[in-house]
Amino acid sequence: MSKVTINEIAERAGVSKTTVSFALNYPDRISKETYAKIISIVEELGYVPNPFARSLTTKRLGAIGLLLPQKIGEIFANPHMAQVLSGIGEACEQREYTLAILPLIRGKIMEAARKSYVDGLITIGVGPDHEVVELLKKNRKPFVTIDGEESSSTINIGIDHRAAAQEIMEHVLGLGYRQVAILSLEPESKPSELGHSSIVVQQRLEGFQLALEKYGVSLGDAQVSIQNCRGSSEDGYRRARELLMRIERPLAIVAMSDIAAIGALGAAKDLALRVPEDVAIAGFDDIPESVLVTPMLTTVHQPGREKGIEAATMVMRMLEGQVGNHIRLSHTLIIRDSTRHSS
Repeated sequence: MSKVTINEIAERAGVSKTTVSFALNYPDRISKETYAKIISIVEELGYVPNPFARSLTTKRLGAIGLLLPQKIGEIFANPHMAQVLSGIGEACEQREYTLAILPLIRGKIMEAARKSYVDGLITIGVGPDHEVVELLKKNRKPFVTIDGEESSSTINIGIDHRAAAQEIMEHVLGLGYRQVAILSLEPESKPSELGHSSIVVQQRLEGFQLALEKYGVSLGDAQVSIQNCRGSSEDGYRRARELLMRIERPLAIVAMSDIAAIGALGAAKDLALRVPEDVAIAGFDDIPESVLVTPMLTTVHQPGREKGIEAATMVMRMLEGQVGNHIRLSHTLIIRDSTRHSS
């Protein structure tokens, strides 16, 4: 069977090849009736557009790329990241863009960026000094960061992580806890292969420090410990168990992700520690699972799905020639039983 061509479709529909091209690529340029007629013939004949030929005509691939800062397994282990991905996918689906997931190549985000074959990109946790930013700017490829940093060289979508971290730490300290452990996030993305921290981690630690200073404590003090933790319940459990088995154990644990905090709840239970009577535990993200555990988890709500939608929509607008702008979404401290003593 010979391959169906645009010429055949145009002949069947009684229109020009240009009109068929409009139907396939720019349907808003023709009437709804003509579009419906052409698409009906396209479906009847089983026509499949050649993406490379299409890109030569439209100068577009019709694809948005998501540069993953971590291994795919680690990304999908964190429900908050799944919400972000869901939002990106939803926006792409509405605008008929393909979403290309671009994992690390040989452990490097730069290699993934170099080999990306997309119209625009979304990055996560990338600051203006990250080497990938310079690469994308040189290639004049529109890109938006999620949970990066607002700057003249990067368009960012996210919340005020400093303020959010300060609020939840002030809540914990306000309950009288001073022996505090922080389950940090392992860096999502580094300025270079020799970098040491991510933007989100840096901003949240700054917020914690502001809260601690109000109570005469500092991140460098002996009663405050910081442990790197992957965004998974398994690593949250492991790290929290190590902390809670110390002679001078923490009386409160503040995790930078709910999923790690849920692991910490499991560790406390296995060590016969009551929450919050023996150890208070707080998280970050407000994932659906945070209200399914016992006790329910104190956390910071941040709109993961909305971040994804706004980021993907912004990239598409930039592809249409619009100027990108930062969007700062709201967050909310949600106090639940994991830090609140029953009266």
